[in-house]
Amino acid sequence: MYSDLFSASSVQDLMAVLPSLPYAIWETFYVTVLSTLLSLVLGLPLGVLLVAGEKNGVLPLPRWLLQVLNVIINLLRSVPFLILMIMVFPLSRLIIGTAVGTTATIVPLVVAAAPFIARLVESSIKEIDPGVIEAAQSMGCSPWEIVTRVYLKEGIPGIARGVTITLISLINFTAIAGTIGAGGLGNFALMYGHSKNLPDITVVVILIIIVLVSLVQAAGNYVVNRSTH
Repeated sequence: MYSDLFSASSVQDLMAVLPSLPYAIWETFYVTVLSTLLSLVLGLPLGVLLVAGEKNGVLPLPRWLLQVLNVIINLLRSVPFLILMIMVFPLSRLIIGTAVGTTATIVPLVVAAAPFIARLVESSIKEIDPGVIEAAQSMGCSPWEIVTRVYLKEGIPGIARGVTITLISLINFTAIAGTIGAGGLGNFALMYGHSKNLPDITVVVILIIIVLVSLVQAAGNYVVNRSTH
């Protein structure tokens, strides 16, 4: 299969499909960024609620409600993404109007990533020095002020790490989603690299994904280093 990798004939085939590559990269970028933002909108407050709603938290919630939230999060995190994507087809049709395509992929990606972010946010907040929270309470800060000025502000490094991990995971998930017509680099590699037996294209796609992951990790490390004190 790889005996003629990047040979004269295989490079010629590669050059023939390269004009379609930038659009595939854009689809992956579009889906990944939008899914991450929507996952943050859902996962960030949910993660804060899991901590603030505990018995000794700043905003205690009924025990049964916390148990329900934990069960739902654990269930969604336990299902493999490909199976979850198929299970969420009806929801994608309800929201987007179709279960196939680049935009429709955002729905299962958010369903998969939001619980993941919630757990990471929960873990980040629990790492905050309890003395800081107690000091804020002794100063008369309201629950909302503690959430915004202590939980979120002090938890920025951990949250940044969580967002970085989520972005990298979603890049991989979009490649998986591409195998069932979701577009992006995964679909590009399957349609041109696998179906047409052009391994050069598969290798190029893998290299591009490696570069994207490396850039995301570098950006995440920068934010973490700048926000750590």
